[in-house]
Amino acid sequence: MTAITSPQEAFIHGRLINLVRTGRAVTRPALEQETGLGRKLVAQRVQQAIDAGLLEDGELAPSAGGRPSRLLRFRSEAGHVYAGMIGATEMTAAVATLDGTLIASLHEDWNAAERPEETLELLDALFVRLARKTRTEPWAFGIGVAGPVDFATGRLVDPPIMPGWDGCSVRAWLRDRYDAPVWVDNDVNLMALGEWHKGTPRDGRDLLYVFVDEGVGAGLVSKGTVFRGDTGAAGDIGHIQVTDDPSVVCRCGQTGCLEAVTGGWGLVHRLTARAAESPVLAARLAQRGHLTSQDVGLAARDGDPLASAETLRGTRVIGTTVAGVVNFLNPGTVVLGGGALRVGESVVRAFEETVRGRATKLARQRLTVRPASLDFREGVTGAAILAIEQLFAPESVGIWIEDGSPVGHAAPLQRALAM
Repeated sequence: MTAITSPQEAFIHGRLINLVRTGRAVTRPALEQETGLGRKLVAQRVQQAIDAGLLEDGELAPSAGGRPSRLLRFRSEAGHVYAGMIGATEMTAAVATLDGTLIASLHEDWNAAERPEETLELLDALFVRLARKTRTEPWAFGIGVAGPVDFATGRLVDPPIMPGWDGCSVRAWLRDRYDAPVWVDNDVNLMALGEWHKGTPRDGRDLLYVFVDEGVGAGLVSKGTVFRGDTGAAGDIGHIQVTDDPSVVCRCGQTGCLEAVTGGWGLVHRLTARAAESPVLAARLAQRGHLTSQDVGLAARDGDPLASAETLRGTRVIGTTVAGVVNFLNPGTVVLGGGALRVGESVVRAFEETVRGRATKLARQRLTVRPASLDFREGVTGAAILAIEQLFAPESVGIWIEDGSPVGHAAPLQRALAM
């Protein structure tokens, strides 16, 4: 195998592999045309990728005159990434091939508040079970967590929905146990990434994902890249003030936040005080001594007047807030996801009507508003894609390709992408 001797050569090699991986150039002549590189260099680097098991020759491409070229195929089965989503009340772990296709997953209901160590131990146990089931090892990890994340360090920063996690480094915890790189991001960012890459339809337009569950958040993907802002706080719409009522106290410590008015926990707080108005909620409260957001959602889905009215009222408040974001960012697609979808079509309809009704004419002209399409797996899919995109960044590939695997190169990979 021809050695890579400089960062420039590593970057070139990474670019060639990514052109094939993404389908932009799938023959040697197409790679030459796309990059401007000479035939000999392209042939050398393609052969190196074939020797490493990342590319392979396929059938002959249709001839446009002259000698036909062979199609190149990215071998997505050459390795695997492990993906995890840590929510406030549940977690999911999965194994994916190098094109982001999930081949196995496990889910657990779990209260993560005040229990970062126990939660990460459980996540690792799920990964161990998946490794045995799939007979794979992780080339990298992509992890989503329900709170603000400093993407450069993988640390959570004061997550209101997950008390006890401030300053926790999920990356460091996993790196102590695996010699594989770890990338950590906000969960809603990864839901947006999953829908952009794998959702239906896939039209490549800028996508705003709106998550409505226990909390409320948003993520934006533009041209395939997550927009995180300067410090990673982009998309935290749940803490936009939507009321001056001082009695609406949010878990973040502020008053009047969107999440406190419309999130699952906010609805539970408000409807617990009014449970006597609903026979269904009153019975649940009497039975268990407390209500959950699932109780409210199921009651709304089944037509309970109080739960339905409050859920739809909250949905319209969210829609009005999102319309302002649409006017500012002008995305092509807005996706509604999270547990709110389990309430039924009425929520999706109310959300779309409000967004369209409050957005400007030009902003809504070609706007698509739709529910999430990946059966609540968009987050873990996005986590896998995050790891894959980082592994195959042009700055990364040259670090590990000579060994055929990034395992054992975690530290230099994390350093290279932090620059």
